[in-house]
Amino acid sequence: MNSDEKEDCECAPLQAETIPAEGTHREYEEPEIENPEASRMKRAAAKHLIERYYHQLTEGCGNESCSNSWCASSVGFNRMDNNAAAVKALELYKVNAKLCDTHPSKKVTASAHLESSAHSNSACSNSQLNHKVSHSVRDNFKDVNYLTEEKVYEILDICGEQEDYSPLIRVIGRVFSSAEGLVQSFRRSKPHTKEELKSLQGKDEDKDEDEKEAAACSATAMEEDSPASSSSARLGEGSSGENEVQRLSPDELSVDIDAVRRVYERLLSNEKIEAAFLNALVYLSPNVECDLTYHNVYSRDQNYLNLFVIVMENSNLHSPEYLEIALPQFCKAMSKLPLPAQAKLAGLWSHYSAEQIRRMVETFQQLITYKVISNEFNSRNLVNDDDAVVASTKCLKIVYYANVLGGDLDMEHNEDEDEEPIPESSELTLQELLGEERRNKKGPRVDPLETELGIRTNDCRKPLISFEEFVNEPLNEVLEMDKDYTFFKVETENKFSFMTCPFILNAVTKNLGLYYDNRIRMYSERRITVLYSLVQGQQLNPYLRLKVRRDHIIDDALVRLEMIAMENPADLKKQLYVEFEGEQGVDEGGVSKEFFQLVVEEIFNPDIGMFRYDEHTKMFWFNPSSYENEGQYTLIGIVLGLAIYNNCILDVHFPMVVYRKLMGKKGTFRDLAVANPVLHQSLKELMEYEGSVEEDMMITFQISHTDLFGNPLMHDLRENGDKIPVTNENRKEFVAQYAEYMLNKSVEKQFKAFRRGFHMVTNESPLKYLFRPEEIELLICGSRNLDFLALEETTEYDGGYNKDSRIIKEFWETLHSFGEEQKRFFLQFTTGTDRAPVGGLGKLKMIIAKNGPDTDRLPTSHTCFNVLLLPEYSCREKLKERLLKAITYAKGFGML
Repeated sequence: MNSDEKEDCECAPLQAETIPAEGTHREYEEPEIENPEASRMKRAAAKHLIERYYHQLTEGCGNESCSNSWCASSVGFNRMDNNAAAVKALELYKVNAKLCDTHPSKKVTASAHLESSAHSNSACSNSQLNHKVSHSVRDNFKDVNYLTEEKVYEILDICGEQEDYSPLIRVIGRVFSSAEGLVQSFRRSKPHTKEELKSLQGKDEDKDEDEKEAAACSATAMEEDSPASSSSARLGEGSSGENEVQRLSPDELSVDIDAVRRVYERLLSNEKIEAAFLNALVYLSPNVECDLTYHNVYSRDQNYLNLFVIVMENSNLHSPEYLEIALPQFCKAMSKLPLPAQAKLAGLWSHYSAEQIRRMVETFQQLITYKVISNEFNSRNLVNDDDAVVASTKCLKIVYYANVLGGDLDMEHNEDEDEEPIPESSELTLQELLGEERRNKKGPRVDPLETELGIRTNDCRKPLISFEEFVNEPLNEVLEMDKDYTFFKVETENKFSFMTCPFILNAVTKNLGLYYDNRIRMYSERRITVLYSLVQGQQLNPYLRLKVRRDHIIDDALVRLEMIAMENPADLKKQLYVEFEGEQGVDEGGVSKEFFQLVVEEIFNPDIGMFRYDEHTKMFWFNPSSYENEGQYTLIGIVLGLAIYNNCILDVHFPMVVYRKLMGKKGTFRDLAVANPVLHQSLKELMEYEGSVEEDMMITFQISHTDLFGNPLMHDLRENGDKIPVTNENRKEFVAQYAEYMLNKSVEKQFKAFRRGFHMVTNESPLKYLFRPEEIELLICGSRNLDFLALEETTEYDGGYNKDSRIIKEFWETLHSFGEEQKRFFLQFTTGTDRAPVGGLGKLKMIIAKNGPDTDRLPTSHTCFNVLLLPEYSCREKLKERLLKAITYAKGFGML
């Protein structure tokens, strides 16, 4: 961005003031007198005094015990940027403020600086200056508008000799506060040899004296401290032959990352130098944000991305000094990067090590946590409106995809899409007449950055660091999910939704978002049904009603669901309402829970033959030789989808590969480790066998497996597989095809029907957008970890009970003494399911209510609302006996 553009940009901060020169700030000067020479001398004296004030504000006098409040060396002095220091220097000159005497440790540098400022012409002409003065003049480094590793070491060594690091601080302040200078810094050139790198590390001040004198001549007294002076180094221009770089491909960055890391490692140990980085970042960020927002700089020069790479290598970004101002401003600037730039940055960072990725994650996570705990967010003051939290979350998304890209990717094994599209509702025409387009008509959304990169999160088998490290729990606690979901659905440009960055949300929060989505869709279907009945005079049926007989639950349920799936699949999106014939229970959620529990027990009964049960893994798998038709598997998929849609937990035991396949990925050899560990171990030993596979094992590309009745079945992995021996050369292909057959081809028809039924219910849901396969399993099956201490902490009491009541204390002592099976019976009795919800039992809101005085009646429950009605039994023994009888023989629903 050129200087004219900066002036036109209203969001760009003011450029730092240059040194007051002749004719500048005339309001502070006395009227000119007739003698031109006297006037010139007075202006020179004024300029000299203002320079002294300026250096006192920026560098100090060097006396650590200085008491001058306007001296940078005094205790408690608030550092200011160059712009503010220049303005303040003029003010101090005007009021004739106190000037410190230069401390002895500063006198050499200060005197040399003043001498070079007042007598620059004579300095240029005099080539006989002594070595010491020459160094002091060169320390200004006014011509350095970008940095290289060699230049940093040169300046550092000179500063170390004189024990004065102010020249290096000024150079860092100038370069790191200028986008143009930073973009050109640390450019990659031809690789250095090991000897050259060693010489760089040990470089001393032995440089060509002529070069130093020329640099001193070109500098002026105050230009060195102004970031504006670096504007001569523009994007795409090489200001010196020293910055020549090799031509790079469009996908490659021109910054030398290793050099940047070495420089940071040497410089950040010095506190004063570290402060220079901090101050420079504060000045840099608004300009960068302006460049990206208004001037489209990245499209003109992709090297602009270098500055983000360089800044993010600062290992101190997460320190408290940065969290207040510097890092939030930088995150706002970084969040303005266009999509191609974000993708390129993610691609670069994907080559980083796990520790480097973790450091960047911790940087953004600490900023988010700091902002969350330092503000009081609520329904009126939404965390979605905090610019720093939103910007850092957007930046974290880039690191998240870098983490995915850098992990173990499997982008080839994808399930084929369903050949037949899932039929639309017949109510679509009515919706159009009512001015309502069907939501997500083209399916769930996809993250734009994911599309730009050409990957999906599910393509990653194992990321560089675990996905859990991207979850921010303090943010989840203050997030108003109902408001966030609204922003997610409306997709407004003015409001940010954290559901667009699901990696930062835990499973509980995402489940709540999914619950809102499901409920709103239920209410919408109900409303459409009412309108439809009014228009066409049809019978009102706003619910998905299932009336079943307990003894024929599979026949009744599956026949009814099959009719609905054929006639109008949109009815599956209605709220489920189950009624057991001959029972008086009203379905407010509890009846549905038991319905699903009974259906699952029947469907997964090995006697039916639809699924095989593995005694070793305790899991079910599709039976490839099942006699059931595809429609039966479709209906089972519908049942699983309905369970998620109606927020019910199922006791199903599938290996993880089933959930991966539901999310669009095929099973591979790695999935056999869980789905069939015995077969996986055999194939692994085959791959690692060091002898001759063909001679010692004598196996071919024909495999055998058994059907439901134990009869052997043969299958050729390749044509005429029985004639193709497995050798050391082709054993990898054999293993891959074996796994492909067992997990995909052998159950292809069954699984496709199952998946189709599942998608009939969830096709418009943000399920695939929000959840990973592991979380889908948690959503369907609930948590296997039953923490009853957490349940005790969150349980509420009613009807006269409280946590200190005698009967309540005896109740919890009794419950904690139960075995694992008895505890599951209790959960089944009280909540309708023996599984913990997403997030564990601590997320289950159970209520224990008083149900009269001591009696022989059993405890009862309202499973719809997780309410236990407990009489006030006279003793603990009676309580235990009555409770055990109630939970052991609990079946059916009756009037209380």
